[in-house]
Amino acid sequence: MTAGAHHYAARLVWTGNLGGGTSDYASYGRRHRVLVAGKPDLVATADPAYRGEADTHNPEELFLAAIAGCHMLAYLALCARSGVRVLSYEDDVRGTLLVHPEGGGRFETVALHPRVGIDDPDKVALALRLHATAHDRCFIASSCRVPIRHDATVHAVGVPAA
Repeated sequence: MTAGAHHYAARLVWTGNLGGGTSDYASYGRRHRVLVAGKPDLVATADPAYRGEADTHNPEELFLAAIAGCHMLAYLALCARSGVRVLSYEDDVRGTLLVHPEGGGRFETVALHPRVGIDDPDKVALALRLHATAHDRCFIASSCRVPIRHDATVHAVGVPAA
């Protein structure tokens, strides 16, 4: 692992000018593209509650996906280094966003619900404990003010879950 600073860059381009710019709240689209050099563009919009498109990713969903993805990657690395062979991993991440009446708001809670399948029933307890370490090592979670909890389940593949 390389110590020190790592630098990241992304570009955001609003594509929602429907001809009149932001002449009023209802007159413009919320669609935008996220561009990262050498990678496919990501199309995003606002949440439908804010005039976004229901079939397009929004920043709130991407925030949750970033937290869950970072946790998973930290967890898988810890498992590999600890001799826990992960065979499957799924997570249903949920978050609660509180909106202030005067505008703005913040996520109040984020909960990860990883379901992990491993190959050795004797390592289930270790695999469960590694979630706490993964949380501490996750770059995204360490950058957030919102409380993030993880309610993980681990089972040995072919062995009924406890």
